[in-house]
Amino acid sequence: MTLPAQIFVSFDFTSGATFGYGFTLDDAKYGLLDTGTLSANSNPEPTVDLTPDVYSISIKRGRNIMRDTYEAGSCIVRVLDPLSNFNPQNTASDFFGFLTPLRKLRVSATVGGVDFYLFSGYTIEYKYTYPQNQETGYVDIICTDAFRLMQQATVLTVASATAGQATGTRIGKILDQVSWPASMRTIDTGDTTCIADPGTSRTALDALKNAEFSEQGAFYIDQEGTANFLSRTNVIKKAADTPIEFDQTTGIPYTNLVFAFDDKLIINSAGMTIVGGTQQVAEDAASIAKYFSHQLNESNLVAQTNADALNIAQIYVATRAETTIRIDAMTVDLLDPDVPTATMLALDYFSNLKITNVQPDGSTIVKTLQAQGLDWNITPNSMKVTVTTLEPIVEGFILDSSISGIIDTNILAY
Repeated sequence: MTLPAQIFVSFDFTSGATFGYGFTLDDAKYGLLDTGTLSANSNPEPTVDLTPDVYSISIKRGRNIMRDTYEAGSCIVRVLDPLSNFNPQNTASDFFGFLTPLRKLRVSATVGGVDFYLFSGYTIEYKYTYPQNQETGYVDIICTDAFRLMQQATVLTVASATAGQATGTRIGKILDQVSWPASMRTIDTGDTTCIADPGTSRTALDALKNAEFSEQGAFYIDQEGTANFLSRTNVIKKAADTPIEFDQTTGIPYTNLVFAFDDKLIINSAGMTIVGGTQQVAEDAASIAKYFSHQLNESNLVAQTNADALNIAQIYVATRAETTIRIDAMTVDLLDPDVPTATMLALDYFSNLKITNVQPDGSTIVKTLQAQGLDWNITPNSMKVTVTTLEPIVEGFILDSSISGIIDTNILAY
């Protein structure tokens, strides 16, 4: 069976964070001046195309809705290995001497001459299975995205992280501290200012997450391996984008809709404390009376003032004080001829999705949500994606929006 997109898996054995694409003449992405890297090809480590030997690909990226944070994306590529090329002790292998952890792997899909990346990350384990008999041996190459690198890097004092910096600038300074490539960043300025770096021992990822939470923005690694930071304002604005429609008749078809209606995501009391500050508390009395107290406390935030801490507490509670029936996930089969392949490949965090579902009694549930997770499962005969969906992670009033611009319904952000 032919897949609706051409899948590619590239394995770059060079070290470092940057994926090894040099300047390529006439290439739409890497043939741009000041974008591709000029190289004399003096590096002996190969970049190889694994695609002909790939049996299956499993990719998982997304936000943990219970922990309310983005987690490291992961990818498992199963490669058939009849000649033991992935045996690190096989001196006859073209890969001999190069098979080490933290090498770079990328998965992409091409449709209509357009390339879409599905995952870019780093190997953390090779799991070997070499059956006896006549079965073909295979290797599972297990990878993670750059969050793993940032979690392993310890920072103390962040250089040039002075008081009054916007959160985006602070995130840039932390990335500088761990030598994250400037070419692999897309960083908003941010709407909140920070204290001077506290100089405590923590992981780079913890420091980045602190700035993200203090902003009430979003910091994540995208499919190309780029570190992205969205300000609070731009996270809110994403809710105004035109949604992609999914339903069983006129929109994109789906299966395995996962419903939930519970209190798991309710927060109606929040205490926020900046470094050296006093706890600032926000509560929603009506929500507490209705659902009992659901509390969250965060401390040592790098936001600059107690007023900032109060704003964080207020918008956090205002966004999460109520609950309704949720659609947590749905699965889309790209082999279905009614599914637009390019549209699905282009999905990423904050893509707006309007999901319509007709219930057994004839009633209809319509939810406009945001994609916050993408799990791909690809084999030679199948290509499916499970999309995790979520209400906006931070809400604000959007003028002229029929969903987020309703007076006395939608909240005003700070």
